Amino acid sequence: MSLRRLPALIAVAAALLSAPAAQAATYPDPGYVTGDIEAVHDPAMIRAADGSYLLYSTDQYLQIRRSTDRIHFTKIGSVWPNGAPWTAPFTDPAKPEYLWAPDISFHNGKYYLYYAASSLGSRNSAIFLATSTTGLPGSWTNHGIVIQTSTSNDYNAIDPNLFVDSSGRWWLSFGSWWTGIKMIRLDPATGKRSTSDTALRSIAQRTGSTSAEEAPFIIQHGGYYYLFVSWDLCCQGTKSTYRVMVGRSTSITGPYTDRNGVRMTAGGGTQILASHGAVHGPGHVAVVHDSDADVLVYHYYYSDATPLTGKLGINLIGYDSAGWPYVY
Repeated sequence: MSLRRLPALIAVAAALLSAPAAQAATYPDPGYVTGDIEAVHDPAMIRAADGSYLLYSTDQYLQIRRSTDRIHFTKIGSVWPNGAPWTAPFTDPAKPEYLWAPDISFHNGKYYLYYAASSLGSRNSAIFLATSTTGLPGSWTNHGIVIQTSTSNDYNAIDPNLFVDSSGRWWLSFGSWWTGIKMIRLDPATGKRSTSDTALRSIAQRTGSTSAEEAPFIIQHGGYYYLFVSWDLCCQGTKSTYRVMVGRSTSITGPYTDRNGVRMTAGGGTQILASHGAVHGPGHVAVVHDSDADVLVYHYYYSDATPLTGKLGINLIGYDSAGWPYVY
């Protein structure tokens, strides 16, 4: 951790210790980051073998940024510098380069990148898999479609997140709007959908007048699996209402419940980050288990930003006495 962050972190920690968890809803501003941090949407980050950080995000053929200190980020290129024509059946013809929601992890000596191709408001969508031994621009091998949807489906194949459980089973959660967040089993040998367990599991869904829920990310802490999701509207500049919700379960497949015991499939979710002050619409989170803490990365909009584009947000995650995460 950089010494430049210590004063702010000490102040936040003191405030949290002096206030009950139920009252600690005055959300922190994003941590200090510099460099190429504009036009970052749907970020996902991993710590590489050399100790540096690789950050992937939605945009032209999936942008890659690198940092040596988790503070200063430099754009170094894209996953597909020569294009990704295999995604064309799903992308907006006016923006074929605009690929979505990369999810990065490292297994079996390789980086695994799951990502989506779609267009706004469409269920003509697909989640793809690519692998690389370095994670760097232009080093990726396309392995094709993992799962796809169309207008005949009541769910949407975007916003993937891979989780490998302690038994070595691979799970992919994904979903946006409609009937919410789904989970499928993957084959570790291929990274593709399992042929022996083909169940489509529902793990979260909004209720009432809106179905606005997307961007799942699952981590394990202690005896629980935690499911982070984003509620409400993304990508509306300072009108964005995105907010981060969480539930937990003792089983990877659920049921996930919020702090009040409400199942996430019945509209449950405990809010841990939302708009505050000049920070608008924080969401689409990913979590890095780093040496000092669990690190939350996300995008948000800032009132004074010119141009008004998504910015990279980074904070740390703590856990209260009941095991519920909070952002600081």
